[in-house]
Amino acid sequence: MKPDFLSRIDAAAMLDDVQNWCAINTGTGHLGGLKKQAGALADAFSSLPGDVELVDPAPVTGIAADGSEYQIENGQHLIVRVRPTANRRLLFTGHMDTVFPKDHPFQRLTWLENDVLNGPGVADMKGGIAVILHALRALEATGAGSSLGYDILINSDEETGSLASSGLIAEMARGKIAALTYEPAALPDGTLAHARGGTGNYSITIKGRSAHAGRNPEEGRNALVAAADLILRLKAMEREDITINPAKLEGGGPNNVVPDHAVLRFNIRPKSTAAMENFDSTLNDLLGMITNEHEVSTHRHGGVTRPPKAVDEKAQQLFDLVKSCGAELGQTIAWKSTGGVCDGNNIAACGVPVVDTMGVRGGSIHSADEFLIVPSLKERAALSALVISRIADGALQGAGQ
Repeated sequence: MKPDFLSRIDAAAMLDDVQNWCAINTGTGHLGGLKKQAGALADAFSSLPGDVELVDPAPVTGIAADGSEYQIENGQHLIVRVRPTANRRLLFTGHMDTVFPKDHPFQRLTWLENDVLNGPGVADMKGGIAVILHALRALEATGAGSSLGYDILINSDEETGSLASSGLIAEMARGKIAALTYEPAALPDGTLAHARGGTGNYSITIKGRSAHAGRNPEEGRNALVAAADLILRLKAMEREDITINPAKLEGGGPNNVVPDHAVLRFNIRPKSTAAMENFDSTLNDLLGMITNEHEVSTHRHGGVTRPPKAVDEKAQQLFDLVKSCGAELGQTIAWKSTGGVCDGNNIAACGVPVVDTMGVRGGSIHSADEFLIVPSLKERAALSALVISRIADGALQGAGQ
């Protein structure tokens, strides 16, 4: 017999929430849209028996094409705290931002089939936010999870690396026995993401010395040549456990001037913590070599934003619980490792077991073909509610602290 709280999940109300939220453009840089969305979410989550708060983002800087550092503006983050003094507490996370800026042409919702909805953020991840809200509402209505406390974090900058919320994620993960994150399923059939690699973004500013390319080129120090050398050396550092992608080189000027400035931007994808740490230390040595051999100066900005996410014994226990709850509901739950990253990486780095694809089934995210399989709203809310109730009953005794 299925628990009573599952019948309280209202699929129509979930779909209404998704449609209303997706009508608000929340590209990470659209502060007006994020403010409107944060307000709507604060109203919706106030139905839970906890305190709702909007928190200012942490300061974040970027490097402009001329090498100068500038402030990046981000929206506020939503926090909900329920039963903060409970002995056993969970963390639920999601994000309100999308990859579609204010002026992007992809702004409308379109029905592709009776049960398939196309639109910005339907899967990634306003559908996931609806799953969090309605699963918890159903549990609170029956008291099935009342032995647990929990925090909810809906951040505004996940799509750009959570730089303005990473400290908040770490703070809220502290002391939790487990966490669930509501990115869409890894595959449309509901498959979960298992282990994940990490990612890091770097900007290297190189300062040389300008000179006339015809009269006295020997007096110049070519920043572009130094950057090109750096690119080749970076690619030579690739191994089986790390890939390196030089993505953009900016600088230079007229053909008759030795360029004295360049900015190189690149991304790394380490598959292990050891690979991440080795690259970080080796990069410093490499920049020293470039400085000495080309007689330039270098400035490094950025670093690893998402550590690799391994699945240890505690995390596997949580995956197994999700699978067994799925079986009770007639859902087949599988998982696979993936190269993608999300806030689950940050949570796992805090030593907290996490399943980070508890959101809806759908696909084609980050494109104008993004879609939501609508029946998965109730399906995944039921899955979450059952998992949480099992944790409340002691299913993860010994996990966490």
